[in-house]
Amino acid sequence: MAKITTLSDDALIAFDNLSDAASGLLNPTLRFGVTGLSRAGKTVFITSMVHNLLHGGRLPLFGAYSQGRLQEASLQPQADDGVPRFRYEQHLKSLLEEAVWPQSTNSISELRLKLNFTSASGWSRTFGAGSLTLDIVDYPGEWLLDLPLLGKNYRQWSREALALSRLPNRQSLASKWHGLDATTDPAADADEMQAQALAGVFTDYLRACRRDETALSTLPPGRFLMPGDLEGSPALTFAPVEMAEGTVAAPGSLFAMMERRYESYKRLVVKPFFRDHFARIDRQIVLVDALQALNAGPEAVADLETALSEILSCFNHGKRSWLTSLFTTRTDRILFAATKADHLHHENHDRLEAILDRLVKRAQERAHFGGATTDVVAMAAVRATREAEITQDGEILPVIVGTPIAGERLGDQSFDGKSSTAIFPGDLPSDPDAALSAGADMGDLNFVRFSPPKLENDQAGLSLSLPHIRLDRALEFLLGDWLA
Repeated sequence: MAKITTLSDDALIAFDNLSDAASGLLNPTLRFGVTGLSRAGKTVFITSMVHNLLHGGRLPLFGAYSQGRLQEASLQPQADDGVPRFRYEQHLKSLLEEAVWPQSTNSISELRLKLNFTSASGWSRTFGAGSLTLDIVDYPGEWLLDLPLLGKNYRQWSREALALSRLPNRQSLASKWHGLDATTDPAADADEMQAQALAGVFTDYLRACRRDETALSTLPPGRFLMPGDLEGSPALTFAPVEMAEGTVAAPGSLFAMMERRYESYKRLVVKPFFRDHFARIDRQIVLVDALQALNAGPEAVADLETALSEILSCFNHGKRSWLTSLFTTRTDRILFAATKADHLHHENHDRLEAILDRLVKRAQERAHFGGATTDVVAMAAVRATREAEITQDGEILPVIVGTPIAGERLGDQSFDGKSSTAIFPGDLPSDPDAALSAGADMGDLNFVRFSPPKLENDQAGLSLSLPHIRLDRALEFLLGDWLA
C-alpha cells in the first residue's frame, strides 16, 4: 500500500508511542483491537470475553486461567476521556435479561480491563505478582477498509470504484447510480443538488451490496454506511465521477467539488482514526462472518478475500522490540476468527476454520504481508445452540437446537422467536479449495439467526458465564505470552 502518513502524522504517532511507553514502564499496557465487518459479532465478542474473565468462565485452553495463575480481572476507568466507553453493562443486560443481541458497533469505543496474575516462571514469581492493563479498542471493520484511501487520489479511487461496480455481481445493484452517472457532466458547474443525488444513489448501492443475500464486503467509504454525526455533511456528500485521463478539472466544476470533498473525507475522517487509534494497536482480532459469504455464493467469498487483503495491507506488522516500541507500534499478532461456529455442528468447525485459513493465506499473498504472527480459529463468542441427533428417513442427522429469532425463515417455515427448533445446517466442503472456487456447489446450507441462550446454573444455583466455542483458544493466542 502507498505511504498514507505525512511527516507531521509520523511525529504525532511517535509522540503518542513515547507517552504510551513511559506510562507502561511500571504498568504494562496492551492495546487490543477488535474489528470485523458489519454483523461479524464484535460487540458480542467483547462482552463475552470480559464476562468470562470477570466471572470465571470455562476457559480450559487459556493457560493463565486454567493453571490458576489469573488471580483477578477488574474493570478500570479508561485512560482516554475523549473516546466513548464500550457499554459493557448495557450489552450484558441485553444478553442476560432481555435475551436479545446487543446493538452493533457503529463507532469507536474503548474498555479498560486489568489482569492480575502469577507468572509461570519461578524466577519471575520471586519479584511478586504481575499485572497487565488491557485497553480494548472496538471499531467497525468498514473504517479499516477506508485506510487504503489515504494512498489514493480521487481520480484513482473513482476509476476503481466504478470498475468494481461494473462486475456482474454488482452491476444490477448499481443500475440507478450508473444511470445518473451517465447523464452527469463532471466538467459542468458544481451543483449541490446534483452532488446530493449522486451521493444518495451511490450510498444506496453500497447498502444493497451489504444485504444478507449479497453479503459483499469491499464497500468503502465506510462512513457512508454508518455516518453518525457526520450525516449530511459535505465530507459525506460525494461519489465517484470519472473524467477522461489527462483532462484538467476547472475550479468550480462538479468534479472539482467532488475531489475536494473526497480529500476532506480523508483529512477529517480517515486520517484521525489511523493516527489516533489504529496506528497504536498492539494485538488484533479480525472477526469474519464467513458463513454469510458462503451462503451468498462464490462472488461474496471472492469479495471477502479482497477485503481481507485490504485489511492485511493496513497493518504496521512485525515483531515488537523495546527500541522500536518507543517510536512506533507494531501489530505482532493478528487472529482471524470465523464467527458463528455455533450455527454448524462441531463436525464442521474444522472445515470452517480451514476455509478461513485458505482465504487468509491467499489474502496474505496478495497483500505481500509478513512479519507478524497470524492464526485462524472458528469460534462463537456466545454459543446460542446445543447439539443433538434426529432420525429422518432412516438416516441419523447431526443437528443444532436453538431458538431462531422471530421473523427468520427456512424454506417455507417462518419462526416466531419463542419455540426451540432442531435444524440440520448442512455440511461445508471438506476441501477448502472447493468452497473458494468459482461456481462452487455448496450444497444445502441452512443458516438462521438464533436468540441468545439462557444461562445455566451451577450446583449452588449461581449463573455460569456465557457459553462459547473456542473463546479460550483465541485468548491464549492473543494474550497468553503476556501472562506467561
